[in-house]
Amino acid sequence: MVRKTFGVLTIALTLTLLCGRPVVAQVKTEVPLPVPGAKPVAVEHIKIHGTALEGNLEGDAVDRDVIVFLPPSYATGKSRRYPVVYALHGYSIGAEQWSQEIHVPQTIEGAFAQGAKEMIVVLPDSKTLHNGSMYSSSITTGNFEQFIAHDVVAYIDAHYRSIPNRTSRGLVGHSMGGYGASRIGMKHPDVFGSLYIMSPCCLSARGTGPGNPDNDKALEAVKTPADSASLPFMLRAQLASAAAWSPDPKNPPLYLDLPTKDGVPQPDVIAKWAANAPLDFVDQYIGNLRQYHGIAMDVGDMDGLRIDAGKLHAVLDNYGIANSFEIYHGTHTSAVADRFQNHVLPFFSQNLCATENCR
Repeated sequence: MVRKTFGVLTIALTLTLLCGRPVVAQVKTEVPLPVPGAKPVAVEHIKIHGTALEGNLEGDAVDRDVIVFLPPSYATGKSRRYPVVYALHGYSIGAEQWSQEIHVPQTIEGAFAQGAKEMIVVLPDSKTLHNGSMYSSSITTGNFEQFIAHDVVAYIDAHYRSIPNRTSRGLVGHSMGGYGASRIGMKHPDVFGSLYIMSPCCLSARGTGPGNPDNDKALEAVKTPADSASLPFMLRAQLASAAAWSPDPKNPPLYLDLPTKDGVPQPDVIAKWAANAPLDFVDQYIGNLRQYHGIAMDVGDMDGLRIDAGKLHAVLDNYGIANSFEIYHGTHTSAVADRFQNHVLPFFSQNLCATENCR
């Protein structure tokens, strides 16, 4: 079912990430008003060692920043355990900026004040040399898929009063994080019990046509982190995608292969990128997706990503997998804070088990 709602529209800069469809630079979002009487949540900034990231060729940090939000009753309810929601940020930002975009802790406090069950919310940082891990597995960046699904989850279960059960764990992400929620969700139903996919990027395979000669030259000229940092958003995103999906341990200094070389498309590289497109591999994971208690997806009506999001929704419908799909009034980033408070957390409140006898 597609339900359209209406909210505040802000202007966002649309750019093309060459893994498929338009994505949008991360920008300021509209924030819902504070909810009167909302109780404060506790915020902890920690580091989690990524065993899955050890030895990555980019030299990306193995000890990652993670922000943990603990519900109002956590400090006093010493014997109580809580469901956990893992929230994945988009491309070009890290956990700290993601926390500002979804305006936590205010939106978490607002959700609880409006009736959502208390839960722990975890924001892991997955920013890399080229500004984004794509939540994928690569010798170049490290295995961020395993970092999220194993290293972070295991740490939270060991150090906080979580309910260590898949039915009490939710996974949500926006943009690149929506791609991550799709990819990790399809592969790890043994870890997570409910999924919320926000404006996912990169669902479709990249086209096979020739590249832009100027862009190709700019990408092939990159030899250092400083070179990468000077690139515009779109080109740097291409490097991030190549590092994640076409790594090459024999091709220093970046240890990646690009989809074009000297202006000529490289079919083997393009095929590797296609193999990482969820719309191309979703049929392999239908049995896994059937195991989820709840699956939701949303996207703005002015977001070019709505086309591919609709295709993923259609695939799930075609297989008879229950899922909700909402197109709301907004751009790629205009409503993420409102969505997080008034849609994402209430969804997990309804779909995650909040008791220790979960099945």
